[in-house]
Amino acid sequence: MPAAVLRYLACLSLLVSGPALAQPANRQTPGYTRVAIETSVGTIIVAADNRRAPVTSNNFLTYVDDGRFDGVTFYRAARRKSDPKLGLIQGGIDTDARRSLPPIRHESTMQTGIRHLDATLSMARPNRANSAMGNFFITVGPTPNMDARGDYIGYAAFGHVVAGMDVVKKILAVPTCCGEGPMRGQMIVKPITIIRAKRLDGAPHPTRGVKPWLIGLNRKR
Repeated sequence: MPAAVLRYLACLSLLVSGPALAQPANRQTPGYTRVAIETSVGTIIVAADNRRAPVTSNNFLTYVDDGRFDGVTFYRAARRKSDPKLGLIQGGIDTDARRSLPPIRHESTMQTGIRHLDATLSMARPNRANSAMGNFFITVGPTPNMDARGDYIGYAAFGHVVAGMDVVKKILAVPTCCGEGPMRGQMIVKPITIIRAKRLDGAPHPTRGVKPWLIGLNRKR
């Protein structure tokens, strides 16, 4: 095949595949909803992928819109032994049942096509399917072992960090201790407060009814 034709096909391939592989930027983008996670050490902005992971994204946004993440923490920093600058940080409601919503259906990475690459936003869960609620993690460096394969369901990746990875890395580097099982030694000694999480795109859709974690919060002492 002539060299000119090969060059043309290569350029055509880039034009077709480029947009599909591009990650969202820190601006309003169709199909994504950005959320600013304001912490005690800086702000992280994530973009939830509503098109490819609608169930997981909507769940996360409901926690945001309800204020269920306001005042919780990043409580885990899991650093790789081979390279402590890589790993993941985990935050959310932890075990606070007052803030929890019902568990959601698991959206596998094989279903969504969202892989655990650097700066991926994903749902933490117990060791069973359809159990994720209000805890999430952010990767630092590719983490392919979190992707589904064979009979392993993996974790539900549903977005990416679009600003503030310096804050994520700062949290990953804080002192840790304690923990049990796979989290042994990974609990943050002084958990990083999530002051608030706020939707940046679109109108909020909070749930109705009583917010149990707010009862008595503003009561005068």
